[in-house]
Amino acid sequence: MLKTPYLLFLGDAHDQLAAKVAKGICDWRPEYAVGQLRLPGCNADLGLPDMTLDEAREAGAQTMVIGVANRGGVISESWKDVMVEALENGFDLASGLHNRLRDNPHLAATAAKYGQELFDVRIPNQTYPIATGEKRSGKRCLTVGTDCSVGKMYTTLALEKEMKERSMNVDFRATGQSGILITGDGVPLDAVIADFMAGAVEWLTPDNDPDHWDLIEGQGSLFHVSFSGVTMALIHGGQPDALILCHEPTRTHMRGIPTFGLPSLEEVRDLSLKIAQVVNADCKVVGISVNTASLNQEEAKKYLAEVENRMGLPTVDPYRQGAARLVDELEKIT
Repeated sequence: MLKTPYLLFLGDAHDQLAAKVAKGICDWRPEYAVGQLRLPGCNADLGLPDMTLDEAREAGAQTMVIGVANRGGVISESWKDVMVEALENGFDLASGLHNRLRDNPHLAATAAKYGQELFDVRIPNQTYPIATGEKRSGKRCLTVGTDCSVGKMYTTLALEKEMKERSMNVDFRATGQSGILITGDGVPLDAVIADFMAGAVEWLTPDNDPDHWDLIEGQGSLFHVSFSGVTMALIHGGQPDALILCHEPTRTHMRGIPTFGLPSLEEVRDLSLKIAQVVNADCKVVGISVNTASLNQEEAKKYLAEVENRMGLPTVDPYRQGAARLVDELEKIT
């Protein structure tokens, strides 16, 4: 188990979105977030106290979490001196990157020397089955997006919060590094061998009570040429009863590939539903979640109303407004 609280390492993140792992922890587990450590040139800021390693230790931090999700999930050479120093100062290290901490000889040797632990949360820790598509009991909701990093995890966590407040039978099912660091459990789906991804989602969301909801954290986008495979696996393995569309309205192109524009919400609705109904003919789209962080209150209100009128579905920013209207729709599914 990861030792809390955390010092959130932002490194030299080039923008706020690159620090989405740290931001997720800060927003959903603020009691874990003691402070942030930034290198020169870092353009992300969580609004936490900037701390040195010594200051963070004095404040009680026990684990330094690599809070950056860069393209390709690599450990930057510019970070390694700080990571070594953290181990020497009594911190464990936790990372959700594809590069494993334990595969770096210097980090592994330093951790062993000082009795600290290295946690690679993006590495599968067991063998998963091949998907069968067999119908499972219980109910499942999956978030699907127009792009990467548009708020699928935030939406799912907001749903969980509202449903628990209503005493509903529900579990958040983490499928990425941020969700695993926030909740302590899940499947790092994009690190699972492709043939077993859908099976891993089936394993994560097994048979359950008829009134139980699995809220499955979405990943990628069916329209993102780099990451569509993980989205397909989530849809087929998740066998969802309900889909919630997620969107960020200020994007001009798919994240990381400027030559590709974003699909419309209608396109995402139609394609996602068609694929979902392969494994669950009764699946339906129940609502839309819009990440309005880049809009002021009036702009957000106007945009949400326009989308709801156009799409005919409840449309909210669940982080700003709560997820009540989306949960109302889930409660209608029997």
